[in-house]
Amino acid sequence: MTLDQFTESLSQSEPPTDLHPVLKGLWYDANEKWEQAHNIAQSREGEPRYDRLHAYLHRKEGDRFNANYWYRRAGAPFFEGSLEDEWRVLVTQFL
Repeated sequence: MTLDQFTESLSQSEPPTDLHPVLKGLWYDANEKWEQAHNIAQSREGEPRYDRLHAYLHRKEGDRFNANYWYRRAGAPFFEGSLEDEWRVLVTQFL
């Protein structure tokens, strides 16, 4: 799947079934379903991909303190770009 195909799937009522759970989390986030995305991030805490999603979600929520915790857990620096840029980077990275 390409970034364009992933972006096109956002108009569907459910995420594509063959997506990695972290990508499903990003799909839910883009569709204003933060809680579903957060549940995915919490489902495998301690795994860098999930922790990275967790960091992004808390940054989006406006909780920089909590986001910083998850960035550290994921071994990633705090993302200084826009939320849209971070979302796009994460989708591209995990496709």
